Amino acid sequence: MAEEEGPTVELRQRKKPKSSENKESAKEEKINDTPVPERAPKYVLFQRFAKIFIGCLAALTSGMMYALYLSAYHERKFWFSSKQELEREITFQGDSAIYYSYYKDMLKAPSFERGVYELTHNNKTVSLKTINAVQQMSLYPELITSVLYQATGSNEIMEPVYFYISIVFGLQGIYVIALFVTSWLMSGTWLAGMLTVAWFIINRVDTTRIEYSIPLRENWALPYFACQVAALTGYLKSNLHANVQRFCYVLINVSTYTFMMMWEYSHYLLFLQAISLFLLDIFSLEQNDKVYEVYKIYIFSLFLGYLLQFENPALLVSPLLSLVAALMLAKCLQLNVKKGTFVAKIMKVINFYLVCTLTVTLNIIMKIFVPHKENGHMLKFLEVKFGLNMTKNFTMNWLLCQESLQAPSQDFFLRLTQSSLLPFYILVLVICFLSMMQVIFRRINGKSLKETVTLEDGRIGERPEIIYHVIHTILLGSLAMVIEGLKYIWIPYVCMLAAFGVCSPELWMTLFKWLRLRTVHPVLLALILSMAVPTIIGLSLWKEFFPRLMTELTELQEFYDPDTVELMTWIKRQAPVAAVFAGSPQLMGAIKLCTGWMVTSLPLYNDDDLLKRNENIYQIYSKRSAEDIYKILTSYKANYLIVEDAICNEVGTMRGCRVKDLLDIANGHVVCEEGDKLTYSKYGRFCHEVKINYSPYVNYFTRVYWNRSYFVYKINTVISFQS
Repeated sequence: MAEEEGPTVELRQRKKPKSSENKESAKEEKINDTPVPERAPKYVLFQRFAKIFIGCLAALTSGMMYALYLSAYHERKFWFSSKQELEREITFQGDSAIYYSYYKDMLKAPSFERGVYELTHNNKTVSLKTINAVQQMSLYPELITSVLYQATGSNEIMEPVYFYISIVFGLQGIYVIALFVTSWLMSGTWLAGMLTVAWFIINRVDTTRIEYSIPLRENWALPYFACQVAALTGYLKSNLHANVQRFCYVLINVSTYTFMMMWEYSHYLLFLQAISLFLLDIFSLEQNDKVYEVYKIYIFSLFLGYLLQFENPALLVSPLLSLVAALMLAKCLQLNVKKGTFVAKIMKVINFYLVCTLTVTLNIIMKIFVPHKENGHMLKFLEVKFGLNMTKNFTMNWLLCQESLQAPSQDFFLRLTQSSLLPFYILVLVICFLSMMQVIFRRINGKSLKETVTLEDGRIGERPEIIYHVIHTILLGSLAMVIEGLKYIWIPYVCMLAAFGVCSPELWMTLFKWLRLRTVHPVLLALILSMAVPTIIGLSLWKEFFPRLMTELTELQEFYDPDTVELMTWIKRQAPVAAVFAGSPQLMGAIKLCTGWMVTSLPLYNDDDLLKRNENIYQIYSKRSAEDIYKILTSYKANYLIVEDAICNEVGTMRGCRVKDLLDIANGHVVCEEGDKLTYSKYGRFCHEVKINYSPYVNYFTRVYWNRSYFVYKINTVISFQS
């Protein structure tokens, strides 16, 4: 018995330290595992450094080359360097002219403070109206550019217009770099960035409006949004180094706020992004902490923007603030339930319903208690656009007739297909979406996700940054299918997502897992395809499109508009300084820029009063009496009227969308719907009748200048009736 007891005691004594020994041995193994190969870390570090260096060099080169390309193309198109200042300014059309005119005003101001005061209390642009131009038109780009122009001493070496357009072209270079980096972060290879840039430039008709309207707010804002998306992509990545994560967080902060200051519609785009993050979070595809940190950035940017945008109420009643506030409240009410259980699934559904209900409720409450100018025309436009209502209103129908607000044409899809972008985008989107759905069903069934997904796993849908981009591009694409103008936001990310997909071995591996490929080693084939497919695409794009790009740069074009130059010259020489001009909003923008004279309306569509003014001034192309037109013009203190022959005799656009057709529908002079009565006007079309110079038109209006395109009439202050 004693002999037997010895070993048993010994065994018991050995059992006690077993766990501690295992822990120590595990620690020793961990320590021993990390530095095992001494030469490998140096080689890997050098390889990583070389990869990052080449990628950064390629990204910077792509951005600089694109900016230089835009500058060269702009010079070839407009012959900017050989034109006089007036001819250069005429190239800024519509609302672009307004933005640049305020940049000129800032440079003319005796001091920056005085210039800002004059813009925030502006009564020299629109007659009988004082506006805060900085808030209403988001003129922060012009304020910053004017400061930089004078602070850097550029006024001694460069003309103001060149500095202005150079800044915008430089931002477009940053835009391209941000897209490059985003695709690189997602795929792991800078080859994806190169393909993104190639597709972006080849499809630039659908990716940007920089060639037609340089000062547009979107051209200033979207580069910052691209930087924000790149930082967010890095921030959402799993197993990220703490310093890199901190850098991404700071960049998200800075770029989100800057984006919000540059564009009045930025909070709507951020609202779509917040929905994407919410859906990412609702399926537990990412840690809640990261997503809620981004929500905090939204709140910070909204309130800081509210304060610095002169307490802009539009930011307080924005759906973004309501959604983020609802998400924060829902998180506070959320119960800690074990993941994967039936109760947890029910709580997810309740949480989703709660967020949706709270968002709508909070938005309604904010609109009740926060005094704001409701953009009623926007809501009416959406109602008519989606067939929920019918209208004869001129403004609504005019907006519906704008090409950018219609559904995309067949040419749009044909262009994307010819550049091979659309087919590869659909392929990548389908694979990523199906993989994402697999992950969601796996989560619903209570299965846990792997912390680190390897290439052999073939589960690209488990990566949170990929899922975010899939949801975001589906939301943007759905809207772009209804309103073509949104393609300028969507297509750049189509380029990025398609390029990432074809260059990602993970995506090909996911596909091979589904196909259960056995003949060839799937990992090897995935690596080969991730290099071969983008190379083949790149070579085919180079062969087909590179000669076209070179032809565009060598082909001499010229923007020639002598009639408008003559009109502006006459106004500057002959019209009194206090004169007020009336005419189409697009022409009024050019007059404000080129002459500085006051006008009755502006080509801006975010203000109900300006939209009403535009509709009233457009009555000069309707079948109204001379007395009616005279009363309308004098109510805005107009001294001169400009009739454009291109609008009066418009034949080029689709019938029913011409200005005179829309006016006839609004005034009841033509049949609009079945059952309406046809109403004839006893008056001829004003723009035709006033040219004939007979009574009563000559009693109210005196022609003082005309050329092939424009007829200028002085509005008589003393009416002399002639028989």
